[in-house]
Amino acid sequence: MTEDPGRFGHVPVLLDRCLDLLAPALTRSDADGSGAVVIDATLGAGGHSEALLRRFAGLTVIGLDRDPTALDIASKRLASYSDRFTAAYARYDEIARILSESGLPETESIDGVLFDLGVSSMQLDRTERGFSYSANAPLDMRMDNSAVVSAADILNTYEQGEIAAILREFGDERFAGKIAGAIVRRRRTAPLRTTGELVELLYDTIPAPARRTGGHPAKRTFQALRIAVNAELDSLRAALPAALRAVRPGGRVVVMSYQSGEDRIVKQCFAAATASRTPAGLPMELPGHEPEFVLLTRGAERADADEIDRNPRSAPARLRAVARQTEGGRR
Repeated sequence: MTEDPGRFGHVPVLLDRCLDLLAPALTRSDADGSGAVVIDATLGAGGHSEALLRRFAGLTVIGLDRDPTALDIASKRLASYSDRFTAAYARYDEIARILSESGLPETESIDGVLFDLGVSSMQLDRTERGFSYSANAPLDMRMDNSAVVSAADILNTYEQGEIAAILREFGDERFAGKIAGAIVRRRRTAPLRTTGELVELLYDTIPAPARRTGGHPAKRTFQALRIAVNAELDSLRAALPAALRAVRPGGRVVVMSYQSGEDRIVKQCFAAATASRTPAGLPMELPGHEPEFVLLTRGAERADADEIDRNPRSAPARLRAVARQTEGGRR
């Protein structure tokens, strides 16, 4: 019987393409992935991990997530693979720590790392977490509920300029200054406590013509607050170099991002990793100065129309991947 991939509240994005990109690194020793190790750096409900474990019957997967609820759901989902799957409570910038705790070197010890960034459908569907603008809930947005700062803390205590900068940088919100001013005026009367109150403020603040285009008017503000609350871009800047260091020759790193700031960081990191280390101006590549990695995707790959129709969450996804060069340039 075919399983419903969405029964855990999340349909994996670009699933087949991710598996195809990782496959050459996982099957170098054995077609079933025996001896290979992959880190699923954004475990979520476990959809990508489940697909990897099912397709490669000898593969070992280590799944990371900072959300205890996600870890519990994924662990139950993947219980039948417990001999080949380990769930770890960690942010994705803690790859080195998890490798060390697993008895693996922090460098060149695994075969693949997969990132599926952003918030999962599972988290959006849990309205009490405050990620969604579609239902009224406390202004929380913490992926790890042990974290100190919530969305309400940002809105009710940060300076107007700080709020505007968050909305502008993390949400590409063109009315950032106007929204920040409205937030500060509102909290002088009463603090913002719920998502419904924030959505109402946004409807009152964003001009009507702008509300009619570009999706829900709260989308960019909620995205920006979530990224700020969870320090997602800072974590990503630290996580990508750790992932690149972790893969052995022939190993691959695959990243899906959903927001321009995320994709910019991935693009810049991969560009540096695939650049020659020979000093500029020399007429030939110096031995030992070749690029450490090679790009596997031309630009950012996107979901096709069929997948977007089946799973609208895939529409903004941008997929990039690299492989560590092996001796002789093979990968």
